Amino acid sequence: MGMMMRRDRGFFPEIFDMLESPLLSLRPMGQSLRFEDFVRDGQYVLRCELPGVDPAKDVEVTVAGGMLTIHAERHQEEKEGGRSEFRYGSMTRSVTLPTGAKEDEVTATYDKGILEICVNMAEAKQAGTRVPIAMPEKER
Repeated sequence: MGMMMRRDRGFFPEIFDMLESPLLSLRPMGQSLRFEDFVRDGQYVLRCELPGVDPAKDVEVTVAGGMLTIHAERHQEEKEGGRSEFRYGSMTRSVTLPTGAKEDEVTATYDKGILEICVNMAEAKQAGTRVPIAMPEKER
């Protein structure tokens, strides 16, 4: 596994994480998409739990303006009698991509209820180059 990733969202990143929580949002409980993200081998990787959906028909992944958005729908199966505590309906979650993410190089795979999205990252540039300071001949 790679290194855990912290998205750069300004001065108060914890506030954004709290606002995405289903407890504080207007979304019904259980309708949020849970995910984990990290960097592995030069790629930003986001894994999202999506059991019980057909990825070909019910999942849409889009990338634009530094945001990755996952939209999924879980359809209710009609059954006679009994009860169901399963949640059905539409779920959407957007995530800010880290600096250096290449929006045109994104892949997604779905296996055993887990959607994995990989975004290539630009090579990290050097922090800077030290500039030598010249001194006049008199002061040496």
